[in-house]
Amino acid sequence: MVTIVASHNVTPNEPTPNDPLWLSDSDQIGNLRHVSCFYVYKAKHDKNALERLMKSLSKILVHYYPVAGRLRLTESGRMELNCNAKGVTLVEAETTNTFADYGDFSPSLFTEELVPKVDYTQPIEDIPLMLIQLTTFDGGEGLAIGTLTSHPLADATSMMPFVNNWGKLTRGEELEPNEIPFLDRTLLKLPPQHSSPSVKLPEWKPVQQAQEQEQRKRSAALFKLSAKQVERLKEKANDKASSEGVRPFSRFEAIAAHIWRCASKARTSAESSNHPTLVRFSVDIRKRLNPPLPQNYFGNALAKTVTPKCNEGEIISNPLSYATQKIREAVYMVTDEYIRSQLSVILGQEQLDSIRAFFMGQGHLLNVPYAGNHNILLTSWLGMPIYEADFGWGKPMHYGLASAFQEDRAAILPSSDGDGVAVTMFFQTVLMQLFKTLFYEEL
Repeated sequence: MVTIVASHNVTPNEPTPNDPLWLSDSDQIGNLRHVSCFYVYKAKHDKNALERLMKSLSKILVHYYPVAGRLRLTESGRMELNCNAKGVTLVEAETTNTFADYGDFSPSLFTEELVPKVDYTQPIEDIPLMLIQLTTFDGGEGLAIGTLTSHPLADATSMMPFVNNWGKLTRGEELEPNEIPFLDRTLLKLPPQHSSPSVKLPEWKPVQQAQEQEQRKRSAALFKLSAKQVERLKEKANDKASSEGVRPFSRFEAIAAHIWRCASKARTSAESSNHPTLVRFSVDIRKRLNPPLPQNYFGNALAKTVTPKCNEGEIISNPLSYATQKIREAVYMVTDEYIRSQLSVILGQEQLDSIRAFFMGQGHLLNVPYAGNHNILLTSWLGMPIYEADFGWGKPMHYGLASAFQEDRAAILPSSDGDGVAVTMFFQTVLMQLFKTLFYEEL
């Protein structure tokens, strides 16, 4: 059980610019709510932790002042960021639980207690863009820092440096010039373009089908792959690549294909293999645009992509390289032309209506996934400096998503030991054990 001790509002410790910040189309598509993640530290009792965190947070917000602002709606129906320095919410909490009570820290109702709560029924202008919770475990066993971050504010590529730099200031160090965020999002104010026949936006339509209540239930599980297991997967995926003159598949492509194939096999144990299946994921466009965006660009710089059409029978009956190639085709689709085409047409009436609904206090009704399709939504944070979030207690022993999703979804992250990969899988509860068996059996 987690008990809230106190809640604090932290603002920048110096005056900051208050001009409204233009948000790109990439900021306004998709999830309009907050993303919940948490770090766990093995740390002795630190009675000054809260005070040091608040002091350094007020300092980092001077550089990242949009984080202390609020969203608001313009007359055109778009969102913009009001840089009013209203602040970030920092919650102080304690729990009677120990690390053992959380097992491997897979997303669950228990891990959700380690992040703050946000009330979407209040006016959006009053909702903090970031909420943070410091939780002390029973007996001084350790600490957890849970974060809730508004997705329109920034993507994970932007927020990882924010947390890492916050940790650096907490340790008493100063930021280097290259660690200061680039805040001008008008670089993504691209001129209107018309989609050519070769540049089509991804199709992502759930297959509506009746499902029993048990089939709709989803749960989460954590799967760890050692570096040797990752290499074995890459070898399987690349079995024919060299002989056919194909560039070797990456670990992301191989792991994503493996997840897709195991999910397809698990589903077809209960149903037919004729169901269409797709994998959708977002690609960082910072280096894919011409000219490229600054690497320290702060905001959302993502383009959605999706694998070519196929059915689960094809994924299962063919070798791993078949699914891997489809993942690659989705990655290769994201060119400069594709990005410009997608961003110039994607913010249509449907999305503007969703934004308006959000501002009318109906945010809690938005982005509710339908669990009745055979698709997979994939997130990859491979290569991100997740474990550099050191607040003076050393590197975190765990980092992960806090909340469960009611759709088939996977998140691929580096493992805490730096040796391999950790996959968080959200899947049908009745099929999760079979998925686990297939996942490791294939290795």
